[in-house]
Amino acid sequence: MQRYTSLLLVAFMLVLLIATISDNLAGHADRTRREKPLQSITVYTTLPPEHAGMLAEGYEKSKNVRVNFVPVSSVEVLQKLHQDSVGGRTRADLVLADRSTLEKAAANGGLQPYISENTDSIGASFKDAEGRWTGIWYDPVVFCANRDYVRAVPRVPNTWMELASMPEVRVGITDFLAADASANLFFSMMSQFGDQATYHILRGIQPKVVQYSKYLSTPVRMAGMGEVDLSVAVQSEVLRYIHQGYPLQVIYPEDGTAYTLTGVGLVEGAKNEAQAKDFVEWLLSDEAQLVLQSREFFFVPLNPVTIAYKSFPGKDVVLFSRPQDFSQSERHDLLDRWVKEVRLQ
Repeated sequence: MQRYTSLLLVAFMLVLLIATISDNLAGHADRTRREKPLQSITVYTTLPPEHAGMLAEGYEKSKNVRVNFVPVSSVEVLQKLHQDSVGGRTRADLVLADRSTLEKAAANGGLQPYISENTDSIGASFKDAEGRWTGIWYDPVVFCANRDYVRAVPRVPNTWMELASMPEVRVGITDFLAADASANLFFSMMSQFGDQATYHILRGIQPKVVQYSKYLSTPVRMAGMGEVDLSVAVQSEVLRYIHQGYPLQVIYPEDGTAYTLTGVGLVEGAKNEAQAKDFVEWLLSDEAQLVLQSREFFFVPLNPVTIAYKSFPGKDVVLFSRPQDFSQSERHDLLDRWVKEVRLQ
């Protein structure tokens, strides 16, 4: 018995010793990480600061690399890349932005190709053919209906023309002049349907509009509160309100819809190229999607090998395929005509 007790005591002392050594080693590692300067990368981005901030925080916690996001407009991205190249000093490593900005940056020679197993998995319609930028996620425009309305009517509209012709439906929508995503819907419809058909659809919807909102979230909230029957809204806002318990149902237009694509491109001459490529791979991972979804931001991921992609609702939505090809003056004229002939009627 005494021998058995002695063995137990020795075993206990060994466990205690191992635990003490492990704690000391862990503490030393923590101190080393704290004392060693963090690696960092710089990213020009058109994302809202809230989205950029949570991505930076999530990546630093995961990889111990700091992401310095520089919030800029689409025009400023191109200006900064040009200034950097003329000055011979590259300040940014990546551009994280909307599709239009990335396409212009690539055309101006500001981005270099980067192809990996993950980027190669992205569909061809969501990336540059030469690998100079790659789509990460997109946010489609959908119909979002109040569930009481869905139960009360024999049929819920599921095409743009049907929404325009459906009688006695109260509609919420964000003003095309108030938000980029809403303006993108307008110009995408112009490209897909043509101006005559688009104005016909919008004239049909106009008498049903209860309110042209300033924010993307307002039409969703109105539908959730029963202030309108159906809203035209971005899916990320609809899913956020559904996650919060609002009685809403997503309806995908069968004749297609607009979407906002967010992608990333590697800057030509990036000084921290290896770290920048690692960040691209992380953005295409489940971990990045988890960071966003944990804060109630739900975008459709584009990497088909991820769990997030396989489990995400609505990834098979029909998307408009015709590119927008309007000059700034043409955009101004089209919107001006909409205001005069539709909005103010």
